[in-house]
Amino acid sequence: MDAAPHGDYPQNVWPSGSPGVLLVHDYIRKILSARVYDVAIETPLDPLPRISHALGRPVLLKREDLQPVFSFKLRGAFNRIAQLPADAAAKGVICASAGNHAQGVALAARELGIKSIIVMPRTTPQIKVRSVKSLGGQVVLHGDGFDEAHAHAREIEAARGLTFIHPYDDPDVIAGQGTIAVELLNQHSGAIAAIFVQIGGGGLAAGVASYVKFLRPEIPVIGVEAEDSACMKAALDAGERVVLDQVGLFADGVAVRQAGEETFRLCRELLDDVITVTTDEICAAMKDIYDDTRAISEPSGALGLAGLKKYAAAHKLKDGALIAINSGANMNFDRLRHVAERAEIGERREALLAVTIPERPGAYRAFIQALGKRSITEFNYRYAGGRDARIFVGVQLSEGEEEKRQVIEALAAKGYPVLDMSDNELAKLHVRYMIGGPAPSIQDEVLLRFQFPERPGALMQFLRSLDPAWNISLFHYRNHGSAYGRVLAGIQVPHASRADFFARLVSLGYWHEEETENPAYRAFLDGTQH
Repeated sequence: MDAAPHGDYPQNVWPSGSPGVLLVHDYIRKILSARVYDVAIETPLDPLPRISHALGRPVLLKREDLQPVFSFKLRGAFNRIAQLPADAAAKGVICASAGNHAQGVALAARELGIKSIIVMPRTTPQIKVRSVKSLGGQVVLHGDGFDEAHAHAREIEAARGLTFIHPYDDPDVIAGQGTIAVELLNQHSGAIAAIFVQIGGGGLAAGVASYVKFLRPEIPVIGVEAEDSACMKAALDAGERVVLDQVGLFADGVAVRQAGEETFRLCRELLDDVITVTTDEICAAMKDIYDDTRAISEPSGALGLAGLKKYAAAHKLKDGALIAINSGANMNFDRLRHVAERAEIGERREALLAVTIPERPGAYRAFIQALGKRSITEFNYRYAGGRDARIFVGVQLSEGEEEKRQVIEALAAKGYPVLDMSDNELAKLHVRYMIGGPAPSIQDEVLLRFQFPERPGALMQFLRSLDPAWNISLFHYRNHGSAYGRVLAGIQVPHASRADFFARLVSLGYWHEEETENPAYRAFLDGTQH
C-alpha cells in the first residue's frame, strides 16, 4: 500500500472530498465535541518496560481494556446514541453483535434511558449473553452467525421503527472512537515513531487516524489485521471494498468480512500502511501485555501490539515512541490454555518437529542425546512396526529462529530426517494431541479442518449432509472457549464422488479447509512417508 500524503494537501479537505462527504474539519469537530465521558473514562497510556528494553525505545500501550465494559466500543456506541433526536430515542435502538459492541450499546442505552435490543447469534457464549442482559439490553438470539443476526436485526429495525447502531460504519461511532487519539496525543506530546491500530471493520482506525493526521500528520498510523480476516487490506489492494469468503474466528473482535464504506474511505486516505499478523503472533503479544501489565487482553485487543513488534522488526523507524492500543479484555478464561500454547511458538521459544528415528531398542535415548542439553516440551510416539518410527517433539528455544535452525541441522547431521512443524496449523491445532500411528488400510480418505458452531445439533447437521456411503474414518474435536469448535475429520470418499462431496460441504456452510496433502497428516496419521 502506498503511504498516505503527510502535510502535502490542505488541512481542511482530504483529496477525495466531494459533495455529501464529511471533510476533515467535520470529523475533527465531531471528535472534539463527542459525548463519551458520561460513561467512558480517560484510559492511561502505560509503558511496557520489557518490550521497550527489547526494542530499544519506549513502547506505550493505550489501556482501553480498562473501560467499564472492558472495550473501546463504549465510546462510539454512546456518542452515536447520544446524538439521537428525541423521537428516535423514544422508539429505542437495536444492534447486531456477539461481543464488545453489544455491551457498549446496552450500557450506553441504559445510561441514556433508552430501550435497546441486541440481536446475537445462537452460538454466542452464555457469559456474553448474561453480560448484555445485566447491562439492560433485551437479547434476541437468532441464527448461527453474525450475518443471520444482522439481517434479523434489520428486519426488527424496519418493523418497529428503531435506530440501528452500526458497530463501525457511522460518522458518530467513528468520532467516538477518535477520542482515543485526543487522549493519546495529550498524554504523550513527545516524538512518536508510529501508532498501531487494530482493524476489524475500521471504525477505530478511521477515528484515530482522522485526528492524528490532522494534528500530527508526520506520525505514521499503521493498521493491523489478523491475517485470516484482513478485509481492509484486501479492499485497499483491490481499490474497492471486497467481501471475504470466510474469516478466522480466533480474534473474534475483528472477524469482519467486509470493511465499512466510510471507514474504507478514511483508511484509504489516512493510513500509512496495513499489515497482518498470525494467530501465534497475537498470542505472543497477549503474553507480552500480561508480562508487562498483568492484564489479560482478548486476542483482538493485542492485535496492535503484535503488529507493532512485527513492523518494528522489519522497518527502520525514526526516533520516538511506538504506541499500540489494547482495545479490549473480554476474554473467556478457558481460552487461555490455547493462548499459552501458541504464545510459545509465536515468540519462537518452541520448535515443533517431526523426526524419523530407527525403530529399535535404544533409539529414543540416542535421539535425546543428539538434542543435547535442551528442554523437551512435548514428545509423542506410538510403536508402528517396521524399520522407522515418526515422533512429534517440542523443543524449548532460548534464541529463536537461529537456534531452531541449529537444532534441525544438528539432527540432520546425525542422520535424522526432520520436518519443521512450527508453522503448520494442522499440527498445532490437532496432530500434536492425537498421535496414534498411521492407518494404512484406510482407502480414499479426505482430511478436512472444520469450524463447527457451538450449538446443539451442529454435529448432526454435519452428519446429515453426508452420503451414508461416505465413512468417517477420523474425528478430533477441540474447543477453546469460543463460539466455534475446531474439528479435524477424515472421510472416505471415492474419487468419483469428490465433486458431490465438496458441493455438499459448501451447502453446509461450515468453514472448512482440505488438509489431505498436509505433511503433518502424511507423517503421523496416514503412514505415507515423504
